[in-house]
Parts: sequence; C-alpha cells; structure tokens
Amino acid sequence: MEFSALPVRRVDAVLPTEAPYAVGSPEPAAAPAAGPPAPPPAAPAAAPAWPATIPAVAQLLREGLELTDCTILVGPNGSGKSTIIEAVATAYGLNPEGGSTGAQHRTQASESPLHEWLRLTRGAGSSKWGYFVRAETMHGLFTYLSATRSESRWSRDPEFHALSHGESFVALLGSSRFGKDGFFVMDEPEAGLSFEAQLHLVAELADMARRPRAQVLVATHSPVIAAIPNARLLELGPHGIRETRWTELEVVDHYRRFLAEPRRYLRHVVDYPF
Repeated sequence: MEFSALPVRRVDAVLPTEAPYAVGSPEPAAAPAAGPPAPPPAAPAAAPAWPATIPAVAQLLREGLELTDCTILVGPNGSGKSTIIEAVATAYGLNPEGGSTGAQHRTQASESPLHEWLRLTRGAGSSKWGYFVRAETMHGLFTYLSATRSESRWSRDPEFHALSHGESFVALLGSSRFGKDGFFVMDEPEAGLSFEAQLHLVAELADMARRPRAQVLVATHSPVIAAIPNARLLELGPHGIRETRWTELEVVDHYRRFLAEPRRYLRHVVDYPF
C-alpha cells in the first residue's frame, strides 16, 4: 500500500451489516433445487433511505471515494455536494456547523445521517487538525469565534461582525487555523466573495494543498474556485460522480455561453422584448 500522510486518503461506507441504508438492487434469486419445497421468498429489500436516494451519495456508498491533496466537488443544487462535504467533515470530527474539532457552537441539528454511514481511511502519521467552513453557517461561526475571542487574552481574531462578509472570510483564512497541517473543508466558500476575493481564495487553497501534510476538500458552484491548479475535479449530477476536467465542467460551459450572449439565457427567464 502506498504511503500517504494525507489526513483522509479514502472515504468508504461502513460494513453493509452495520448500515441503516439500502443501496443497489437485491441479488437475483437462485434457481430452486430438487428436494423439499423452497421456503417462501424473503420480503423485498427496503427502499433506500435519504440521502442514499441522491445518485452521487449512492455511488459514494457503493464504490467509496479516493481523496487527493485537493479535491473539488462541482454540480447543480441538489446534486449532493454539500451533503457529502458535510458528512466527510463530520465523520472526521469537525463541527457540522463549521469550525475545528474542538468547536462547540450549535444552533439547530440539520445535518443528514450520512456521516454515520462513512468510514475514513487516514494517512499514516497524518495531522488530526482540521477546519470546516460552510457558507450557510458563517454568521453563526463568526458569532461563536467572537464570543471565544472575548474570553481569551491570546486571541488575535478581529471582531468579525464589524467587517463585511468578504473581509471576515479573508481574515479567518489568514489566521493560524489555516497555516498548519490538517484537513481543510469548505462548502461553497465563494458565497459573498467578489471575483478578486475568489482569486485570493484560490491562491490560499492552492498553497494549502501544496503542503505535504495538508489537504483541501471543497464544494463549489464557482468556475473560479474550480480552477485551482492540479485539483481533482468531480462533477456530481443525475449520473452520480464522475471525474472530469475544468474545460468540460457544465458550469464552465454555461458561464462561457452566458457571457458571450446573455440574451440566449435571459429570454427564457425574463419577460422582456429582446
């Protein structure tokens, strides 16, 4: 087995006998053998439980997923990006609402049970540190960090709520939390960021991924974030999960077409005499 110091080398489902989900089709029944009457057929397999009904999640549970030093999930709303990102982060021990393994803040439990169905294979001697940032819970995370900042004389954090969303995110990214080895997970980090700020984020994530004992996992809708050099791109959709190149991403194609001729798209959604 190849040596790896990455925090998470692979994601797999727990053993089928331990899992409360059902994925795939039941095995075909064997032909009846001569002799005593066969017992009555077994009850049909239970229907898959959500989120195993999402094609990308079902494929993850069937086949597992290898993670590289930088893995990016891209796909439309409802394709399972955030569900998978959240589950991997939580299975690693990170707070599902954002933060590190030691973060204690909590508003409302809304995460899926997928993290309970996953087993992570960690690299030998890898860092146990990590940090999770997700767009939908950033306000709560900044509130938590501001509260802990006031309780610690050693904190160098700014007052995040006194900054804009983009400024707060850049300040968080520039803190010591992201300057060490570990597993850095981000769910749609481009939300609220300008084009220039997204380029800054690309540079920071690329730098993290170059560290031998650091690893980046990102879910995004942004073709800018998806352009991180040497990242493994996985496109999610009705087909499940497939590896692809940046130039072949559906979102890249849509942005190119829209910027070239906005009216081709707007005429379908705006009642305006073009």
